[in-house]
Amino acid sequence: MRMQALREQGYGAKRIIAAYPTKEWKLSTVQKICRRVDRNGSAVQRQTGSGRPRSVRTSENIELVEELICSQEGQSGSHLSTRRIATELDISQTSVRRIARKDLHLTAFRQIPAQVITDATRKKDLSAPLLCCVA
Repeated sequence: MRMQALREQGYGAKRIIAAYPTKEWKLSTVQKICRRVDRNGSAVQRQTGSGRPRSVRTSENIELVEELICSQEGQSGSHLSTRRIATELDISQTSVRRIARKDLHLTAFRQIPAQVITDATRKKDLSAPLLCCVA
């Protein structure tokens, strides 16, 4: 951030190195950072299109997984498991899970039956004798 501010003030690479002699920066490194600031407007921000291209989490695969993972309207239980989807689309099961969680914002959960508390059970709990020990 400091180099970015100096570059915006018009400092060149040699002048930046001269301003901080204790840092022992290499000229080629400072020149590279200056070029990045000039190109992107920031020393930290990456250039658009840089990085590894997506190979599996493409919009096409996301649409296919969404179609297969969600139950069809009016037909509960018509969804497929992540293992079946992975086999059908010929992509890894981990990629299917990533698409479901990161792109479709779905989370897996299992419904667990819980005790239903009614007025009758509440009265029964309140009327039970309390056991305590007095020392």
